[in-house]
Amino acid sequence: MTVPTLPPPSNPDATVRVLVTELGARVGAVTAAGWCADLLSGADPHDHVEMLDYLGSNCRRAAFDPSWYDYWVRTWGARGLLYIWSDSVAPAVVAGLGDEHWRPAEMCLKVSTLREIGESGPGAAALVEHALPRVRQQSLRCLGANGDTEHVALVERAIDDEHADVRRAAAHALARLSQRLDLGIEIPDLG
Repeated sequence: MTVPTLPPPSNPDATVRVLVTELGARVGAVTAAGWCADLLSGADPHDHVEMLDYLGSNCRRAAFDPSWYDYWVRTWGARGLLYIWSDSVAPAVVAGLGDEHWRPAEMCLKVSTLREIGESGPGAAALVEHALPRVRQQSLRCLGANGDTEHVALVERAIDDEHADVRRAAAHALARLSQRLDLGIEIPDLG
């Protein structure tokens, strides 16, 4: 599907939140979220040229600049879902947790956490031992919001991670899991 002609954003240098919100106001939340999910899922940016300016001030230019990797377009699509949403795009976000590159996967963790996508638990669990601390940290946040009892032991193991931010995220996730699932887990004080 090709995105139809759109007027340019009223303020091209606005924040992504403002730009995506404006896109949603122009075409409707379901349509805007669907276009973002299309990009996240690997759609050809040539079919989405008209909406790229609504994902960030440099997205249209960068999407067709060979010095920018293709994972950026998938990441921008996912990032748009932080600001515009339709439940119909949740499967694309869950699938994006398995992206071959960490940037789209990490953004899908953020969207899954914010949107409380319950089906994201297994994908988040697969990223708990990622090489990058920032991905591990975000995967734990996602499990805190969406994980289930089978994820508790995984989160508990992360309490011993080598990075303090990951350890703190694990403690917060464990507390959230305990509260959400009424588990009564004793949470370590990590400061």
